[in-house]
Amino acid sequence: MHPLSATLRLRAVSIIILLVLLSLASLVAAGMIGSVSIPLADMPGALREFISGQPASLPGHLLDLRLERAATAFVTGASLSLAGVMMQALLRNPLADPYVLGISSGASVGALAALLFMCAAWMVDAASFAGAVVISMMLYLLARRDLRGGTAAEGGTALLLLTGVILSSACIALVTLMLSVAPESRLRTMVFWLIGDLAGSPLRWLPWLVLAGGLAFALRAARSLNVMALHAEAAATLGIHVSALRKGLFFCSGLLTASAVTTAGSIGFVGLIVPHACRFAFGPDHRLLVPSAALAGGAYLVLADTVARTVIAPQQLPAGVVTALVGTPVFLYQLHRLRK
Repeated sequence: MHPLSATLRLRAVSIIILLVLLSLASLVAAGMIGSVSIPLADMPGALREFISGQPASLPGHLLDLRLERAATAFVTGASLSLAGVMMQALLRNPLADPYVLGISSGASVGALAALLFMCAAWMVDAASFAGAVVISMMLYLLARRDLRGGTAAEGGTALLLLTGVILSSACIALVTLMLSVAPESRLRTMVFWLIGDLAGSPLRWLPWLVLAGGLAFALRAARSLNVMALHAEAAATLGIHVSALRKGLFFCSGLLTASAVTTAGSIGFVGLIVPHACRFAFGPDHRLLVPSAALAGGAYLVLADTVARTVIAPQQLPAGVVTALVGTPVFLYQLHRLRK
């Protein structure tokens, strides 16, 4: 093995290990911190009760509740961040995010319609996912020629983005209509869902399976993503199946976004700032960028949710408020850097 390759491999492994430790630390912090803190001395016993599935003490019950919410936050943040990496590679724009094509707006229409008619919680989730799938299918049918790679890279990307913006605008109009006619008893729940709230989100296996599938696809396509990012116009002549890759990026990012929005509502800026920050810190190589962005996105949302539920405890803020307050100045800084 070439010495330089060995050095790069060692650097990548070190970064991944560091991010794994950061993710575990964020989960531990989420379990300990709250309106009623768990002392560090009580954590080993609480962890044993959590692992056994039979919490008996107060620290055990608190840890059980908090870690379930923290795990949901982690898989949501990781999914959004990974979808952001895919969307930025698909659109060749570092400021693209998972919501740019309107998939989350479709999920919002489905969820708010279910909330407006006072449907059960599982029906709200099903309606949200169905709304995201419908918009994804409409977007694919309207922009399938661009996804095939038959048009020029820049022109196809612009048409795909414009189609998504138009569909998103239509969904936002429907959301505004439903908020206008909603009775006040349901308005608060609908607004909290739109902002993004992890309170009461159950821990489910499906988002983890979607994340694992998206991560496997992205890691397998990492070398092709590197080639397409550097030589988009000549990628096909270099042996890259551009059409299949772009379709895969579109469907995987859409499925990750739908899964995350269905789980926790529209939480913004995670899929925008985390991939860009990882790219700035660790470089543009997707073999490292993909896993690092997923781990960093999960840890970031766990910490943001911890702040949201403790900063004005016992009252809780939606996690989307914290991510937006942090993301706005970071986004403006990124724009400033791009302008320079």
